[in-house]
Amino acid sequence: MTRRNHRVAVLVLPGAKPLDVGIPAQVFSTRASMPYEVRVCGAAPGLVTGGDGLSYHVADGLDALEWAETVFIPGYRHPDRDEPPVAVVDALRAAHARGARLAAISTGAFALAATGLLDGRRATTHWHYTEALAARHPLIWVDTNVLFVDEGAVLTSAGAASGIDLCLHLVRRDHGVAVANHAARRLVAAPYRSGGQAQYVPRSLPPELGPVFAATREWALRRLDEPLTLDALARNANVSPRTFSRRFVEDTGYTPMQWVLRARVDMARELLERSDLGVEQIAARAGLGTGANLRLHFQRILGVSPSDYRHTFAAGE
Repeated sequence: MTRRNHRVAVLVLPGAKPLDVGIPAQVFSTRASMPYEVRVCGAAPGLVTGGDGLSYHVADGLDALEWAETVFIPGYRHPDRDEPPVAVVDALRAAHARGARLAAISTGAFALAATGLLDGRRATTHWHYTEALAARHPLIWVDTNVLFVDEGAVLTSAGAASGIDLCLHLVRRDHGVAVANHAARRLVAAPYRSGGQAQYVPRSLPPELGPVFAATREWALRRLDEPLTLDALARNANVSPRTFSRRFVEDTGYTPMQWVLRARVDMARELLERSDLGVEQIAARAGLGTGANLRLHFQRILGVSPSDYRHTFAAGE
């Protein structure tokens, strides 16, 4: 069965930041490997003055929000003093009421917050503006230490680069890990980073070990079917287990063993999507041991059984 492309609108507000606009427009661009269709819109068709010396000519106005199933709100300059137009707020509320999901990148969270749809929910924004968001909208639980927050129909992300993480998270949610990993490879981006990973805020840090740990993660990904212990990972990174554990959490948002488990589940997901292997064979290849163990972790992490996951995301359906 051929799936209809998912419709995505990118709403460009005055002062919009170029990278924030470009990320969803590029990630969800219409192509054979990405079952999405994108429209870039503004409060009205025509020229929108952006930030950083750039402007945008958008073909669509707010009618694109009536068409869209997902609406992205990129960040914009001076969100702590500039309120979004009433027409924009009303259109976002109407899109949400119709069933569209709304996703804000960086300071786009302020426009989303103006709708009242974040009241009583968790949300985040760029670290420079978290206090301002909390002060202006005290009913929102502003989480200052995450890359993105998924509240189902409303999502928010931190600074611009975390917009990539949010977009890949949505692709993974919509179409499975294989499509998301393909998109990540095209973007030369990390396939997944935890939404709970800390934002990179100014603070005193010990010497950078990120590249070393990246090499260790690559080493581990090639050995998921083998026993992988904390000591073995730390030995590969040439640091103590204690240092490895602490810095690994800072680097990924997961403990080393949580990360290994999720990497194994992701490998199992891709095998379920792209092969006819049975559950026991997949469990062995992914280092999860038995089919029962695979089912346990699938249900706990993803909330579905392997068979239901395969039925939803298997290639060609």
